[in-house]
Amino acid sequence: MTNSSAKVGILMGSINDRGVMQACADTLDKFGVSYEWRVSSAHRTPADTHAFASSARERGIEVIVCGAGGAAHLAGAVAAATTLPVIGVPIDVSLDGLDSLLATVQMPGGIPVATVAIGRAGAKNAALLAIQIIATHDEVLAKALDDDRQAMAVKVRAANEELQQR
Repeated sequence: MTNSSAKVGILMGSINDRGVMQACADTLDKFGVSYEWRVSSAHRTPADTHAFASSARERGIEVIVCGAGGAAHLAGAVAAATTLPVIGVPIDVSLDGLDSLLATVQMPGGIPVATVAIGRAGAKNAALLAIQIIATHDEVLAKALDDDRQAMAVKVRAANEELQQR
């Protein structure tokens, strides 16, 4: 999807990563945050990756989320080409995703990549972190995040009450 009003860019190193990164898209949809997403490989299409990252700010993108497995260099390659916040989602391709996690989190000083958990939970949290970043200047979005947190608390308390009734 290409969206000229997108606030978040989602990159996947392979179309095979879509199943995981769908959790990111679904969470952004839940909060009404526009995004664009595409496949772009740090290794197979480095010029395309650089072009996406280096032009993101002028297109209105505020945060970029990158999901990649294996060598997982996508988030680092993107972070090297922009000063926008970059969030890396390690994807479990081999070694239970540990290789991807380490590749994503081990950035040199000066080129930060925020790294979340491996897999779908990480993709969801990457979206939430992107939303939190955007919400620093969007009060409506900040309120939606607060409401979501309160709704989670209500569910936990209800589950506890259910346990106590047994």
